Amino acid sequence: MATKSSNGTTMKSPPMPSPLRNSKFLQSSMRILVTGGAGFIGSHLVDRLMQNEKNEVIVADNYFTGSKDNLKKWIGHRRFELIRHDVTEPLMVEVDRIYHLACPASPIFYKYNPVKTIKTNVIGTLNMLGLAKRVGARILLTSTSEVYGDPLVHPQPETYWGNVNPIGVRSCYDEGKRVAETLMFDYHRQHGIEIRIARIFNTYGPRMNIDDGRVVSNFIAQALRGEALTVQKPGTQTRSFCYVSDMVDGLMRLMEGDQTGPINIGNPGEFTMVELAETVKELIKPDVEIKMVENTPDDPRQRKPDISKAKEVLGWEPKVKLREGLPLMEEDFRLRLGVFKK
Repeated sequence: MATKSSNGTTMKSPPMPSPLRNSKFLQSSMRILVTGGAGFIGSHLVDRLMQNEKNEVIVADNYFTGSKDNLKKWIGHRRFELIRHDVTEPLMVEVDRIYHLACPASPIFYKYNPVKTIKTNVIGTLNMLGLAKRVGARILLTSTSEVYGDPLVHPQPETYWGNVNPIGVRSCYDEGKRVAETLMFDYHRQHGIEIRIARIFNTYGPRMNIDDGRVVSNFIAQALRGEALTVQKPGTQTRSFCYVSDMVDGLMRLMEGDQTGPINIGNPGEFTMVELAETVKELIKPDVEIKMVENTPDDPRQRKPDISKAKEVLGWEPKVKLREGLPLMEEDFRLRLGVFKK
């Protein structure tokens, strides 16, 4: 039977979930798979999901950028399971929800093996959609603001199709996520899969990889080590930074809402790279110098989400301001680097 989806497209009825969902006598737990759940955002999402006594959480991660340390408090818990698994291989589990986060998100990591990045985005998403189809699960893809490329529209609404270089050094990630979104909608229309797509913007917070090449972690690590803060020229390029707890809240609202998306999840507060460096300097190490360095190819000049759709349909907007979030991240980095306040 065909029905209309929230974005007006005709789709098949969704596959039937596990019979346990409609059991008369057994109040079954919600079984949730988080791919990439040992990573930065994934592990914070697991923390939130595990707070609900009715959730059983399975994490699949190959530890390319993730770490078991991020999940150490849940290992051994009766409602938690951790599988070393690469999503480019099929996974056979019985679940009700799939949060598909698996993919290196930092340029240093996704450029390290660009072919593997494309495979993770395309084959990994195909495998997770195949699983969703087989077990009747709802699936959420964490796409990215990179689908907008170097935007010619500012701020970027979900209706903007983007300005992306298909053959650049970042294309494995940008175009990989664009194909992943295409696959999600094709499975939705052709097979009736319940999909959710979040386009997530720059996110920061505890558990970020210290040397992952992203600007917030770079600046904090450099300040704590007493090194110059390296700002890529010209320094006027902008980013918007969302604290990880706000991001997780947005993802969970999207998953449990009735909108397919795509929906921008990010903080519309916009900062130039020089402003960010000055803020880190002021809050963490006032005597550190700021040094300009050459830029990388295809670095977007502006990045700021239009979150009016998230406000309207999810009732979501970020709460944590940059000046509140940076000290929380500094505390985490101090512990991991062994650099303590004098």
